Amino acid sequence: MNDRKNWIRLTGEYLSLAFLLPSATFVGYVIGYLLDRALGTSFLYLVFLLLGIAGGFIQLVRQIQKDSQPRRER
Repeated sequence: MNDRKNWIRLTGEYLSLAFLLPSATFVGYVIGYLLDRALGTSFLYLVFLLLGIAGGFIQLVRQIQKDSQPRRER
């Protein structure tokens, strides 16, 4: 039963990673787009798009580092 629980938990974690990068990118773009419209500029969408991509990759690397560490037995 414990192996099944671990498998389900890991599947959930990796599925969340699959949605993390596209959603972080989309949120960054939307924030930049809305700020561009509010401030009358035309470059903030690109800045926030890049910040969203970077944030998604940082979170991806953190999760991979966490998963690659040896697990402690309880």
